[in-house]
Amino acid sequence: MTSDQHPPEKMMFQLTLRRRGISDQAVLRTMEAVPRELFVDEADRDGAYRDSALPIACGQTISQPFVVAYMTEQLQLQKRHRVLEIGTGSGYQAAVLSRLAGQVLTVERYRKLADTARARLEKLECHNVEVMLGDGLDLPPNIGPFDRIIVTAAVEQIPENLVERLEVGGILIAPVGPHQGVQTLIRLTRTEAGIERKELVDVRFVPALPGVAREL
Repeated sequence: MTSDQHPPEKMMFQLTLRRRGISDQAVLRTMEAVPRELFVDEADRDGAYRDSALPIACGQTISQPFVVAYMTEQLQLQKRHRVLEIGTGSGYQAAVLSRLAGQVLTVERYRKLADTARARLEKLECHNVEVMLGDGLDLPPNIGPFDRIIVTAAVEQIPENLVERLEVGGILIAPVGPHQGVQTLIRLTRTEAGIERKELVDVRFVPALPGVAREL
């Protein structure tokens, strides 16, 4: 089913985002423009626009639309920004980022997810996105720096090697807390004086795991 076949769901999708406080017009336009149904399993396409997370391959999930929109809004993206995403998953968040930023590097530890996301992004002509198979918690030293960093899996604490890759004026957002249970979205901002930390909202994400998966 394509997005234009279920306009009531798309209308409710946008209304829900607005009701829950998403006000950045560029983010709202982008959420409407990116066809979420292409990023979920075929069996779940009828529910693609409900405000809930959905399972994808390799035991991972595609985040609920509100969380995607909220994290994106908190990044305060501009076209000149270079963005790092840890945890490609379906590729949906990267597709959203691609329309608002200049360049996006997204890192995924599961080869199957990386390959599938790359194909989806190419189909949508997201030419400013690079999908890399790798360990998002242990990146090569030559990658970076970045204006924005988004972590889309739960970490018990924000890895220092990610913080070090932030440009001055840069923003990092990540779900921080126990792997099983509720985490809190944390936003770090690098200023000339140091790092500013702000707690945002409670969320639930699958855990960020080290290494590249040996299978899948």
